[in-house]
Amino acid sequence: MAKKKAFALRINEDMLKAIEKWASDEFRSTNGQIEWMLMQYLKENKRQPKSSKKTTSSDC
Repeated sequence: MAKKKAFALRINEDMLKAIEKWASDEFRSTNGQIEWMLMQYLKENKRQPKSSKKTTSSDC
């Protein structure tokens, strides 16, 4: 699992309320919803982070 880094995010109040509602509808935390949204956008644009797991000959 990738290491998580905390940072402050300034966001429009109405946008945050919309994200909180969406998160609730999906049974996610607001933070989890924002992470999911960002990952979806990264995948759509083929910019998702590379896996940090290194393969070795014993993994084959």
